[in-house]
Amino acid sequence: MIVTVFRSRLKPEAHDDYYPMAERMSELARKMPGYVSHKVFTADDGERVTIVEFADEESHRAWAQHPEHRAAQATGRRDFYSEYKLQVCEVKRESRKAPE
Repeated sequence: MIVTVFRSRLKPEAHDDYYPMAERMSELARKMPGYVSHKVFTADDGERVTIVEFADEESHRAWAQHPEHRAAQATGRRDFYSEYKLQVCEVKRESRKAPE
């Protein structure tokens, strides 16, 4: 499994335009082959953390290179984010307790 951790801060003036695009990217990601899940968390200080899981490197790469996603990335860098950090990780081990 490939996990992307995307940490970001939105520019104050970007909020109104950002959320419709973020919703579209969520919708698009869910339809990609190999998509597993994604969640977004916002800290009290305004930092946003998005965690995205894809089944394998090939499906992750397809998402990273999707033309609409690429356009959204460029818009984000230019218009929405005051700062960001992207980490792409391969899961080496996983353990969990499933809900009963």
